[in-house]
Amino acid sequence: MCFSQVVMSLFLVVLLGGTLTRVGCFSFNYTVFNNEHYSQLKMSNSYIVLGAIQVTPDVSNKASIAKNSGRAFYLKPFRLWSKSKGLTANFSTTFVLNITPKTSPGGEGLSFILAADATLPLNSDGQWLGIVNASTNGSSQAKVVAVEFDTKKSYQEDLDDNHVGLDVNSIYSKTQVSLTNLGINLSSSSNITATVKYDGKNMTLYVASMEVISWPLNLSDYLPEEVYVGFSASTGDDTELNCIISWEFNGSDIDDGDDDLELLWLWITVSAAVLVLSGIVFYLYWQRKQALYAEDPYPGLEDQIKGSSMAPRKFLLKELRKATGNFNPKNKLGEGGFGTVYKGLLANKEVAVKQVSKNSSQGKQEFIAEVTTIGSLHHKNLVRLIGWCYERRELLLVYEFMPNSSLDKFIFGDEKLGMEEPTLTWEKRHIIIHGVAEALDYLHNGCEKTVLHRDIKASNIMLDSEFNARLGDFGLARTIQQKGKTHHSTIEIAGTPGYMAPETFLISRATVETDVYSFGVLVQEVLCGRKPGNQIELTDYNNSIVYWLWELHSKGRILDAVDSRLNKEFDEEEMSCMLVLALACCHPNPHKRPSMKTVLQVLTGEVPPPLVPTERPAFVWPAMPPSFKEDSGISFSKSQLSPFTELSGR
Repeated sequence: MCFSQVVMSLFLVVLLGGTLTRVGCFSFNYTVFNNEHYSQLKMSNSYIVLGAIQVTPDVSNKASIAKNSGRAFYLKPFRLWSKSKGLTANFSTTFVLNITPKTSPGGEGLSFILAADATLPLNSDGQWLGIVNASTNGSSQAKVVAVEFDTKKSYQEDLDDNHVGLDVNSIYSKTQVSLTNLGINLSSSSNITATVKYDGKNMTLYVASMEVISWPLNLSDYLPEEVYVGFSASTGDDTELNCIISWEFNGSDIDDGDDDLELLWLWITVSAAVLVLSGIVFYLYWQRKQALYAEDPYPGLEDQIKGSSMAPRKFLLKELRKATGNFNPKNKLGEGGFGTVYKGLLANKEVAVKQVSKNSSQGKQEFIAEVTTIGSLHHKNLVRLIGWCYERRELLLVYEFMPNSSLDKFIFGDEKLGMEEPTLTWEKRHIIIHGVAEALDYLHNGCEKTVLHRDIKASNIMLDSEFNARLGDFGLARTIQQKGKTHHSTIEIAGTPGYMAPETFLISRATVETDVYSFGVLVQEVLCGRKPGNQIELTDYNNSIVYWLWELHSKGRILDAVDSRLNKEFDEEEMSCMLVLALACCHPNPHKRPSMKTVLQVLTGEVPPPLVPTERPAFVWPAMPPSFKEDSGISFSKSQLSPFTELSGR
């Protein structure tokens, strides 16, 4: 702020008794514009109308502003840098702009500029935004730097008709960001607040208090020591009113001063000045940290994650914004109740970045579960979590990229991917089912603490480049310790309707057996090409895919359930074995479901599939325990969940 600069300047002058270079304050503030301000501004084809600078003016006649351009600068030039002193100024400017289309669509846009010459370039209308023209575009002679607010896609390189960009001696932006995915529409006829900051090394743009561009830039490489600051705008065949409603500017104005001042005082007192400045910086940092903590919607989240010895890498928000093109909708891979997933590029490696939904009632709980659970797991059939980020209220997870997306798209097709029909052969389906089984066996039996996934379904099975299955989305996962019992009572039912064991709706328990049930539904879905049904409450159990398959089994026609799109190109004996295994996994009595160890043995042909009754058994609760259990897997009553609190449905 200008006030702090004045205070520090006075402090150093008194302390040093004079310095090599004196730094003043170049500032002004227009909360509204009127005719008295004409004497303070340098206007070219721009006017003050209705309390605002109309950079392309004519509020009544859209035709009169077609193919027009204008500029409006502050009258006095701003000393940006000093060659003799080797110093560069810094500044911060905030303005409110309003762009009102007069045609549909409108065009072309408005920009904040720093220019060596305040004169409006000839023929700078239309695509040139009043910044340059055809002869000066891309030339070092232009001597202009601009932050553009572009409302028309005039070039192939433009992202869209609603973006911001940083221009240096050219209308082709060094960097640009679309505002559409940030919920900002430049052509909405509404007031939009923007701030441009320059610290001598970086140019940063904020729109509606959000940082959208930060770019390293040495302005002294492109601009003379003194520049004019202001705005330019243009129209083409499509027109709009480009207005500046208010404008505030604060900058450190470098005074040439007297070159005969001695350096001795500077060197004697530099250490004291550094100490004072360090104290001020530390105090401001502490205040900012306290303010951010007070507003933190998830206090203690980082401490919980860092408390895990196996927590993966933490990323910065700006790294993930850059990797995903600021979460550009074009990079969107998918969306669910837990959040939206974007494709990104980190260190030349493709990744998937999940932006946790702010509407998720258990966002923090799911986020911590995913980071601390999957972050410590390593298996070829699990999606690998690369890292996480929590910054500015954003919860983000970074995974390895799965080029073939999720399993459900290959079972039922996906118009967005251009797949109207499923493309999975019997061999690929068999490999996928085996991969998921290996992943679940690892979670149940291969980890130090048993892990319950609790949300096994086709959309959570990702496929790598060779169509190997990778189980992902551990937002509902919980770990259990083998002491006492396998279940955890929940306040809200967690999981996805259609994949949930019938006992879940009565007792709200997560067990290894409920995971096995979900796996059984998944196997039926993959082999039959049929969705599991909307099993929301117990009475809907009769309408599920399990009921349908058991009916065919009772009639000796279980192979009639196979997906007709396989064209009977499969091994009938293996297929029948897998369908019976799927029914065994979905037995109404959880005690009679096989463990994942047994499932793997069946899939590899080591043992035959479990015997299942011809008629579907009725669901009875409490379930009758078996007289003995041949399975060596974890029993229904020998382990207990670790202390996670409330669980939620999704």
